Amino acid sequence: MTAAAATTPVLLGVDFTCAPGARKPITVAGGRLEGGVLRLEGVEALGSLAAFEQLLRRPGPWLGAFDFPFGLPRAFVQAQGLGETAAAVIAELQRRCPTRMAMRSLIDTWGNGQPAGRRLLHRACDTALPGVTSTSPLQTRYVPVGFMYYEGLSRLVAAGVTLPRLHAGDPARQAVEGYPGLLAHELIGSRSYKNSDAADRLIARKEIVERLEQGRTRLDLRVKMGHAQREALVDDASGDRLDALLCLVQAAWASAQPGLGLPEAVDAVEGWIATAPAPPSRGGQRAAR
Repeated sequence: MTAAAATTPVLLGVDFTCAPGARKPITVAGGRLEGGVLRLEGVEALGSLAAFEQLLRRPGPWLGAFDFPFGLPRAFVQAQGLGETAAAVIAELQRRCPTRMAMRSLIDTWGNGQPAGRRLLHRACDTALPGVTSTSPLQTRYVPVGFMYYEGLSRLVAAGVTLPRLHAGDPARQAVEGYPGLLAHELIGSRSYKNSDAADRLIARKEIVERLEQGRTRLDLRVKMGHAQREALVDDASGDRLDALLCLVQAAWASAQPGLGLPEAVDAVEGWIATAPAPPSRGGQRAAR
């Protein structure tokens, strides 16, 4: 490692699951940014939430992009009286809902009283990039993004990690919300690349990797990796390794931007996805800096 590399922060891209195990671990891609080149240094698998907690407590400096929501839709938060900051909301939610199933019940009870089409609300950042909509943080079935929020954000806060624009903690350990779907859409459009070893998805994964190496996104970063790393990314039919890499690219871009590239005004209970286009100024809630 060069002297320059030793002084740059470690970058992490984290593909999260709320119930990790040997078959479906939390996948973490690590690397460093040197100029406009992101060097992929390795990918590790965390088989438990305890291992994830240990990751969060690793000494900095590091910056990670984590693939789970850092906030909930403001309308839901206000209706439930959960609080006015991201940390307050997750603390109050877990006080009222000591289990994930209790959280589901709370959301279902509220949603059953809403008009059709208003039961699984989105945040502003979920639809910030035209053509891409991330799953609602209120979704607790199918892709249980709500459970990922419940298990993930609470651990970031408990570990004392700084969430820029949202929560002050250790300035040497910082986390931003990642969403690999944003970059994947830029690279291959709406084509699927995950959860199958079918030929079309294998080809899609290969194209994503090749285009990341070529720097063919608006983030203007090239990824450098070894042959074995490239093969492992393409051959992983789950897409978890590739999602971790996409989050790593988001972390790398954020690390080189003023204010980590986050909008000046971020809704304090909704948060913002790293690399998503800034929202129009509407005088919204401003978070702690």
